[in-house]
Amino acid sequence: MAKRVVLAYSGGLDTSVAIRWIQERYNAEVITLTLDMGQPIDLEAVRKKALDIGAKDAVVVDAKEVFVNHYVKRVIKANALYEGKYPLSTSITRPLIARELVKTARMYGADAVAHGCTGKGNDQVRIEVSVRALDPNLEIIAPIREWGFSREEEIDYAEKHGIPVPVTKKSPYSIDENLWGRSIESGILEDLKVEPPEDPFVWTRSPMSAPDEPEYVEIGFERGIPVSLNGKDLPLIEIITALNSLAGLHGVGRIDMIEDRLVGIKSREVYEVPAATVIIYAHRELEHLVMERNLLFLKNSLENEYAKLIYDGLWFSHMREALEAFFDVTQEVVNGTIRLKLYKGNIIVSQRSSPFSLYERSLATYEKGDIFDQKKAEGFIYIWGLPLSSSARKRGKKP
Repeated sequence: MAKRVVLAYSGGLDTSVAIRWIQERYNAEVITLTLDMGQPIDLEAVRKKALDIGAKDAVVVDAKEVFVNHYVKRVIKANALYEGKYPLSTSITRPLIARELVKTARMYGADAVAHGCTGKGNDQVRIEVSVRALDPNLEIIAPIREWGFSREEEIDYAEKHGIPVPVTKKSPYSIDENLWGRSIESGILEDLKVEPPEDPFVWTRSPMSAPDEPEYVEIGFERGIPVSLNGKDLPLIEIITALNSLAGLHGVGRIDMIEDRLVGIKSREVYEVPAATVIIYAHRELEHLVMERNLLFLKNSLENEYAKLIYDGLWFSHMREALEAFFDVTQEVVNGTIRLKLYKGNIIVSQRSSPFSLYERSLATYEKGDIFDQKKAEGFIYIWGLPLSSSARKRGKKP
Protein backbone atom coordinates (compact mmCIF):
# COMPACT_ATOMS: atom_id res chain seq x y z
CA MET A 1 0.00 0.00 0.00
CA ALA A 2 1.23 3.44 -0.90
CA LYS A 3 2.91 5.42 1.87
CA ARG A 4 3.55 8.69 0.01
CA VAL A 5 1.39 9.91 -2.82
CA VAL A 6 1.81 12.82 -5.25
CA LEU A 7 -1.64 14.13 -6.17
CA ALA A 8 -2.30 16.21 -9.29
CA TYR A 9 -4.12 19.09 -7.62
CA SER A 10 -6.28 21.77 -9.22
CA GLY A 11 -7.88 23.21 -6.09
CA GLY A 12 -11.35 22.15 -7.23
CA LEU A 13 -13.89 19.89 -5.61
CA ASP A 14 -12.57 16.49 -6.71
CA THR A 15 -8.90 16.95 -5.85
CA SER A 16 -9.61 18.86 -2.63
CA VAL A 17 -11.75 16.00 -1.35
CA ALA A 18 -9.11 13.54 -2.60
CA ILE A 19 -6.44 14.91 -0.21
CA ARG A 20 -8.45 13.93 2.85
CA TRP A 21 -9.80 10.72 1.33
CA ILE A 22 -6.33 9.39 0.38
CA GLN A 23 -5.09 10.10 3.91
CA GLU A 24 -8.00 8.19 5.41
CA ARG A 25 -8.12 5.32 2.92
CA TYR A 26 -4.39 4.69 2.52
CA ASN A 27 -2.94 6.24 5.68
CA ALA A 28 -0.48 7.94 3.34
CA GLU A 29 1.24 11.30 3.16
CA VAL A 30 -0.05 13.46 0.32
CA ILE A 31 2.07 15.90 -1.66
CA THR A 32 0.04 18.01 -4.06
CA LEU A 33 1.28 19.13 -7.47
CA THR A 34 -0.26 22.11 -9.25
CA LEU A 35 0.86 23.29 -12.67
CA ASP A 36 0.57 26.91 -13.77
CA MET A 37 -0.51 26.65 -17.40
CA GLY A 38 -1.99 30.11 -17.62
CA GLN A 39 -5.23 29.45 -15.77
CA PRO A 40 -6.49 32.70 -14.19
CA ILE A 41 -6.41 31.62 -10.55
CA ASP A 42 -4.40 32.53 -7.47
CA LEU A 43 -1.91 29.67 -7.39
CA GLU A 44 -0.52 30.70 -4.01
CA ALA A 45 -4.03 30.46 -2.61
CA VAL A 46 -4.35 27.00 -4.17
CA ARG A 47 -1.08 25.93 -2.56
CA LYS A 48 -2.19 27.26 0.84
CA LYS A 49 -5.56 25.53 0.49
CA ALA A 50 -3.86 22.17 -0.09
CA LEU A 51 -1.74 22.63 3.02
CA ASP A 52 -4.76 23.71 5.08
CA ILE A 53 -6.66 20.59 4.05
CA GLY A 54 -3.75 18.45 5.21
CA ALA A 55 -1.20 17.99 2.43
CA LYS A 56 2.34 17.28 3.66
CA ASP A 57 3.70 19.64 0.99
CA ALA A 58 2.25 21.56 -1.94
CA VAL A 59 4.31 22.01 -5.09
CA VAL A 60 3.47 24.64 -7.70
CA VAL A 61 5.30 24.50 -11.04
CA ASP A 62 5.36 27.37 -13.56
CA ALA A 63 4.75 25.36 -16.72
CA LYS A 64 3.45 28.09 -19.02
CA GLU A 65 6.50 28.27 -21.30
CA VAL A 66 6.82 24.49 -21.54
CA PHE A 67 3.10 24.16 -22.20
CA VAL A 68 3.11 26.69 -25.02
CA ASN A 69 6.43 25.75 -26.63
CA HIS A 70 6.16 21.96 -26.46
CA TYR A 71 2.43 21.31 -26.59
CA VAL A 72 0.40 24.25 -27.95
CA LYS A 73 2.78 24.93 -30.84
CA ARG A 74 2.47 21.34 -31.97
CA VAL A 75 -1.32 21.36 -32.11
CA ILE A 76 -1.24 24.65 -34.02
CA LYS A 77 1.00 23.16 -36.70
CA ALA A 78 -1.37 20.21 -36.95
CA ASN A 79 -4.62 22.25 -36.86
CA ALA A 80 -5.58 19.65 -34.28
CA LEU A 81 -9.35 19.59 -33.75
CA TYR A 82 -10.93 16.46 -32.30
CA GLU A 83 -14.01 15.55 -34.31
CA GLY A 84 -13.44 18.73 -36.30
CA LYS A 85 -14.37 21.03 -33.41
CA TYR A 86 -12.46 20.65 -30.13
CA PRO A 87 -8.91 22.14 -30.11
CA LEU A 88 -7.69 19.75 -27.37
CA SER A 89 -7.31 22.49 -24.76
CA THR A 90 -7.63 20.05 -21.85
CA SER A 91 -6.26 16.96 -23.60
CA ILE A 92 -2.78 18.40 -24.25
CA THR A 93 -2.26 19.30 -20.60
CA ARG A 94 -2.54 15.71 -19.39
CA PRO A 95 0.78 14.38 -20.69
CA LEU A 96 2.50 17.42 -19.21
CA ILE A 97 0.80 16.79 -15.87
CA ALA A 98 1.84 13.14 -16.05
CA ARG A 99 5.46 14.08 -16.73
CA GLU A 100 5.55 16.45 -13.77
CA LEU A 101 3.82 13.87 -11.53
CA VAL A 102 6.59 11.38 -12.29
CA LYS A 103 9.33 13.98 -11.74
CA THR A 104 7.82 15.08 -8.41
CA ALA A 105 7.29 11.49 -7.26
CA ARG A 106 10.97 10.77 -7.86
CA MET A 107 12.00 13.98 -6.10
CA TYR A 108 9.96 13.12 -2.98
CA GLY A 109 10.56 9.38 -3.04
CA ALA A 110 6.85 8.71 -3.48
CA ASP A 111 5.65 5.25 -4.44
CA ALA A 112 2.35 6.38 -5.96
CA VAL A 113 0.70 9.21 -7.88
CA ALA A 114 -2.97 10.14 -7.86
CA HIS A 115 -5.43 12.15 -9.93
CA GLY A 116 -8.98 13.45 -9.62
CA CYS A 117 -10.37 12.02 -12.85
CA THR A 118 -13.67 10.20 -13.00
CA GLY A 119 -14.11 6.60 -14.09
CA LYS A 120 -16.15 7.57 -17.13
CA GLY A 121 -13.93 10.33 -18.51
CA ASN A 122 -10.98 10.54 -20.87
CA ASP A 123 -8.47 12.14 -18.51
CA GLN A 124 -7.96 9.01 -16.42
CA VAL A 125 -6.71 7.26 -19.56
CA ARG A 126 -4.48 10.13 -20.65
CA ILE A 127 -2.78 10.52 -17.27
CA GLU A 128 -2.41 6.84 -16.41
CA VAL A 129 -1.17 5.73 -19.83
CA SER A 130 1.34 8.61 -19.81
CA VAL A 131 2.55 7.85 -16.27
CA ARG A 132 3.06 4.19 -17.14
CA ALA A 133 4.94 5.16 -20.30
CA LEU A 134 7.33 7.23 -18.17
CA ASP A 135 7.58 5.06 -15.03
CA PRO A 136 5.69 1.75 -15.03
CA ASN A 137 6.72 1.04 -11.42
CA LEU A 138 4.64 3.81 -9.89
CA GLU A 139 1.31 2.88 -8.33
CA ILE A 140 -1.63 4.96 -9.57
CA ILE A 141 -4.54 5.90 -7.31
CA ALA A 142 -7.83 7.15 -8.75
CA PRO A 143 -9.99 8.15 -5.75
CA ILE A 144 -13.14 9.03 -7.70
CA ARG A 145 -13.18 5.58 -9.32
CA GLU A 146 -12.96 4.01 -5.88
CA TRP A 147 -15.23 6.07 -3.65
CA GLY A 148 -18.35 6.04 -5.81
CA PHE A 149 -19.65 9.41 -4.61
CA SER A 150 -22.28 11.25 -6.61
CA ARG A 151 -21.60 14.95 -7.18
CA GLU A 152 -24.00 15.81 -4.35
CA GLU A 153 -22.44 13.26 -1.96
CA GLU A 154 -19.00 14.62 -2.76
CA ILE A 155 -20.13 18.13 -1.83
CA ASP A 156 -21.61 16.73 1.41
CA TYR A 157 -18.26 15.03 2.20
CA ALA A 158 -16.44 18.31 1.66
CA GLU A 159 -18.83 20.19 3.92
CA LYS A 160 -18.58 17.51 6.61
CA HIS A 161 -14.77 17.73 6.67
CA GLY A 162 -14.61 21.52 6.39
CA ILE A 163 -13.10 21.44 2.92
CA PRO A 164 -13.82 24.68 0.99
CA VAL A 165 -14.88 24.01 -2.60
CA PRO A 166 -15.76 26.38 -5.48
CA VAL A 167 -19.06 24.66 -6.38
CA THR A 168 -22.51 24.29 -4.88
CA LYS A 169 -25.41 21.94 -5.52
CA LYS A 170 -27.10 24.80 -7.37
CA SER A 171 -24.05 25.50 -9.56
CA PRO A 172 -22.17 22.20 -9.86
CA TYR A 173 -20.14 22.93 -13.00
CA SER A 174 -16.90 21.07 -13.47
CA ILE A 175 -14.41 23.48 -15.04
CA ASP A 176 -10.89 22.98 -16.35
CA GLU A 177 -8.94 25.89 -17.79
CA ASN A 178 -5.54 26.88 -19.07
CA LEU A 179 -4.09 29.37 -21.51
CA TRP A 180 -5.39 27.44 -24.54
CA GLY A 181 -8.97 27.01 -23.43
CA ARG A 182 -11.68 26.42 -20.86
CA SER A 183 -13.91 23.34 -20.62
CA ILE A 184 -17.27 23.27 -18.80
CA GLU A 185 -19.22 20.16 -17.78
CA SER A 186 -22.02 18.93 -15.50
CA GLY A 187 -25.11 20.57 -14.09
CA ILE A 188 -27.79 21.77 -16.47
CA LEU A 189 -25.45 21.17 -19.41
CA GLU A 190 -26.27 17.46 -19.19
CA ASP A 191 -29.82 18.21 -20.38
CA LEU A 192 -29.71 18.28 -24.19
CA LYS A 193 -33.01 20.14 -24.35
CA VAL A 194 -31.49 23.15 -22.58
CA GLU A 195 -29.38 25.80 -24.30
CA PRO A 196 -26.26 26.55 -22.26
CA PRO A 197 -27.03 29.43 -19.89
CA GLU A 198 -24.73 32.43 -19.70
CA ASP A 199 -23.53 31.90 -16.13
CA PRO A 200 -20.77 29.32 -16.85
CA PHE A 201 -19.18 31.46 -19.60
CA VAL A 202 -16.33 33.69 -18.46
CA TRP A 203 -14.01 34.18 -21.44
CA THR A 204 -16.59 34.87 -24.14
CA ARG A 205 -19.53 37.21 -24.57
CA SER A 206 -22.76 36.06 -26.10
CA PRO A 207 -22.69 37.05 -29.79
CA MET A 208 -25.98 38.86 -29.17
CA SER A 209 -24.31 41.23 -26.72
CA ALA A 210 -21.00 41.52 -28.59
CA PRO A 211 -20.00 44.94 -30.01
CA ASP A 212 -21.86 46.18 -33.07
CA GLU A 213 -18.57 47.16 -34.73
CA PRO A 214 -16.20 44.41 -35.96
CA GLU A 215 -12.64 43.94 -34.74
CA TYR A 216 -9.82 43.39 -37.25
CA VAL A 217 -6.81 41.33 -36.21
CA GLU A 218 -3.75 40.46 -38.27
CA ILE A 219 -1.70 37.42 -37.29
CA GLY A 220 1.81 36.94 -38.65
CA PHE A 221 3.21 33.39 -38.94
CA GLU A 222 6.70 31.98 -39.30
CA ARG A 223 7.00 28.26 -40.04
CA GLY A 224 3.41 27.80 -38.96
CA ILE A 225 3.69 29.54 -35.58
CA PRO A 226 2.13 32.93 -34.75
CA VAL A 227 4.88 35.50 -34.16
CA SER A 228 3.06 38.83 -34.43
CA LEU A 229 -0.30 40.41 -33.76
CA ASN A 230 -1.45 43.51 -35.62
CA GLY A 231 2.07 44.11 -36.90
CA LYS A 232 3.77 43.83 -33.50
CA ASP A 233 6.18 40.98 -32.79
CA LEU A 234 5.13 39.19 -29.61
CA PRO A 235 5.83 35.92 -27.78
CA LEU A 236 3.17 33.30 -28.45
CA ILE A 237 1.93 33.45 -24.85
CA GLU A 238 1.13 37.14 -25.25
CA ILE A 239 -0.55 36.57 -28.62
CA ILE A 240 -2.78 33.86 -27.12
CA THR A 241 -3.63 36.02 -24.12
CA ALA A 242 -4.51 39.01 -26.29
CA LEU A 243 -6.65 36.94 -28.66
CA ASN A 244 -8.51 35.32 -25.78
CA SER A 245 -9.61 38.82 -24.76
CA LEU A 246 -10.24 40.24 -28.25
CA ALA A 247 -12.02 37.25 -29.73
CA GLY A 248 -13.92 36.53 -26.53
CA LEU A 249 -15.24 40.10 -26.48
CA HIS A 250 -16.73 39.50 -29.94
CA GLY A 251 -18.35 36.19 -29.03
CA VAL A 252 -15.83 34.03 -30.89
CA GLY A 253 -14.75 30.68 -29.48
CA ARG A 254 -17.81 29.02 -27.94
CA ILE A 255 -18.23 25.33 -28.73
CA ASP A 256 -21.22 23.19 -27.76
CA MET A 257 -20.79 19.66 -29.10
CA ILE A 258 -21.76 16.04 -28.66
CA GLU A 259 -18.39 14.39 -28.18
CA ASP A 260 -17.40 10.73 -28.45
CA ARG A 261 -15.36 9.87 -25.39
CA LEU A 262 -12.68 7.20 -25.58
CA VAL A 263 -14.56 5.06 -23.02
CA GLY A 264 -17.53 4.76 -25.38
CA ILE A 265 -19.86 7.39 -23.93
CA LYS A 266 -21.34 10.26 -25.90
CA SER A 267 -21.26 13.41 -23.80
CA ARG A 268 -22.16 17.04 -24.19
CA GLU A 269 -19.07 19.22 -23.94
CA VAL A 270 -18.98 23.00 -23.78
CA TYR A 271 -15.75 24.90 -24.41
CA GLU A 272 -14.50 28.47 -24.49
CA VAL A 273 -11.51 28.64 -26.83
CA PRO A 274 -11.29 32.14 -28.37
CA ALA A 275 -7.57 32.29 -29.17
CA ALA A 276 -7.38 28.65 -30.25
CA THR A 277 -10.32 29.11 -32.61
CA VAL A 278 -8.85 32.23 -34.23
CA ILE A 279 -5.28 30.94 -34.50
CA ILE A 280 -6.21 27.58 -36.03
CA TYR A 281 -8.62 29.30 -38.44
CA ALA A 282 -5.91 31.73 -39.57
CA HIS A 283 -3.26 29.02 -39.75
CA ARG A 284 -5.44 26.84 -41.95
CA GLU A 285 -6.18 29.76 -44.27
CA LEU A 286 -2.48 30.45 -44.67
CA GLU A 287 -1.77 26.79 -45.43
CA HIS A 288 -4.38 26.87 -48.20
CA LEU A 289 -2.49 29.79 -49.71
CA VAL A 290 0.97 28.21 -49.71
CA MET A 291 0.52 24.41 -49.97
CA GLU A 292 -0.11 22.40 -53.11
CA ARG A 293 -3.42 20.54 -53.34
CA ASN A 294 -2.29 16.94 -52.75
CA LEU A 295 -0.20 17.89 -49.73
CA LEU A 296 -3.15 19.74 -48.22
CA PHE A 297 -5.43 16.72 -48.67
CA LEU A 298 -2.88 14.40 -47.08
CA LYS A 299 -2.21 16.77 -44.19
CA ASN A 300 -5.94 17.15 -43.51
CA SER A 301 -6.34 13.40 -43.12
CA LEU A 302 -3.30 13.13 -40.84
CA GLU A 303 -4.50 16.06 -38.73
CA ASN A 304 -7.54 14.01 -37.78
CA GLU A 305 -5.35 11.05 -36.83
CA TYR A 306 -3.12 13.32 -34.75
CA ALA A 307 -6.02 14.92 -32.89
CA LYS A 308 -7.53 11.50 -32.14
CA LEU A 309 -4.17 10.17 -30.95
CA ILE A 310 -3.81 13.03 -28.44
CA TYR A 311 -7.43 12.80 -27.36
CA ASP A 312 -6.96 9.06 -26.76
CA GLY A 313 -3.98 9.61 -24.44
CA LEU A 314 -1.19 8.34 -26.71
CA TRP A 315 1.07 11.39 -26.50
CA PHE A 316 4.16 9.37 -25.59
CA SER A 317 4.08 7.28 -28.77
CA HIS A 318 6.26 6.96 -31.85
CA MET A 319 3.22 7.65 -33.99
CA ARG A 320 2.94 11.16 -32.53
CA GLU A 321 6.62 11.79 -33.16
CA ALA A 322 6.35 10.53 -36.74
CA LEU A 323 3.31 12.68 -37.49
CA GLU A 324 4.99 15.75 -36.02
CA ALA A 325 8.05 15.15 -38.21
CA PHE A 326 5.73 15.27 -41.23
CA PHE A 327 3.97 18.41 -39.98
CA ASP A 328 7.30 20.14 -39.35
CA VAL A 329 8.27 19.67 -43.01
CA THR A 330 4.95 21.07 -44.21
CA GLN A 331 5.40 24.19 -42.09
CA GLU A 332 8.61 25.32 -43.83
CA VAL A 333 6.58 27.53 -46.19
CA VAL A 334 3.78 28.55 -43.80
CA ASN A 335 5.01 32.12 -43.51
CA GLY A 336 2.89 35.21 -43.96
CA THR A 337 -0.03 37.14 -42.51
CA ILE A 338 -3.75 36.57 -42.29
CA ARG A 339 -6.09 39.46 -41.48
CA LEU A 340 -9.41 38.49 -39.92
CA LYS A 341 -12.64 40.27 -39.06
CA LEU A 342 -14.25 39.22 -35.78
CA TYR A 343 -17.92 40.02 -35.61
CA LYS A 344 -20.65 38.66 -33.33
CA GLY A 345 -19.27 35.14 -33.06
CA ASN A 346 -18.03 34.94 -36.66
CA ILE A 347 -14.56 34.90 -38.20
CA ILE A 348 -14.23 36.32 -41.72
CA VAL A 349 -11.00 36.44 -43.72
CA SER A 350 -10.13 39.96 -44.79
CA GLN A 351 -6.64 39.66 -46.31
CA ARG A 352 -4.06 36.96 -47.08
CA SER A 353 -0.36 37.48 -47.80
CA SER A 354 2.70 35.23 -48.04
CA PRO A 355 6.05 35.24 -49.87
CA PHE A 356 5.31 31.56 -50.66
CA SER A 357 1.80 32.20 -51.99
CA LEU A 358 0.82 29.81 -54.79
CA TYR A 359 -1.98 32.10 -55.88
CA GLU A 360 -1.21 33.79 -59.22
CA ARG A 361 -3.80 36.28 -60.35
CA SER A 362 -2.64 36.04 -63.96
CA LEU A 363 -3.58 32.34 -63.91
CA ALA A 364 -6.78 32.67 -61.87
CA THR A 365 -8.30 35.76 -63.49
CA TYR A 366 -11.04 35.76 -66.12
CA GLU A 367 -10.24 39.36 -66.96
CA LYS A 368 -7.59 41.05 -69.09
CA GLY A 369 -4.11 39.76 -68.38
CA ASP A 370 -5.15 36.09 -68.28
CA ILE A 371 -2.14 33.93 -69.30
CA PHE A 372 -3.85 30.54 -68.95
CA ASP A 373 -4.12 28.73 -72.30
CA GLN A 374 -7.64 27.30 -72.09
CA LYS A 375 -7.18 25.22 -75.23
CA LYS A 376 -4.79 22.92 -73.39
CA ALA A 377 -7.61 21.87 -71.05
CA GLU A 378 -9.04 19.59 -73.74
CA GLY A 379 -6.00 17.32 -73.76
CA PHE A 380 -5.80 17.35 -69.97
CA ILE A 381 -9.45 16.29 -69.65
CA TYR A 382 -8.99 13.48 -72.19
CA ILE A 383 -5.97 12.02 -70.36
CA TRP A 384 -7.48 12.52 -66.91
CA GLY A 385 -10.66 10.67 -67.87
CA LEU A 386 -8.96 7.99 -69.99
CA PRO A 387 -9.12 5.24 -67.29
CA LEU A 388 -12.87 5.79 -66.89
CA SER A 389 -13.62 5.88 -70.61
CA SER A 390 -11.47 2.76 -71.20
CA SER A 391 -13.29 0.93 -68.41
CA ALA A 392 -16.67 1.99 -69.78
CA ARG A 393 -15.83 0.59 -73.21
CA LYS A 394 -14.71 -2.76 -71.79
CA ARG A 395 -17.66 -3.15 -69.45
CA GLY A 396 -20.23 -1.79 -71.79
CA LYS A 397 -21.64 0.68 -69.30
CA LYS A 398 -24.82 2.43 -70.31
CA PRO A 399 -26.46 5.56 -68.83
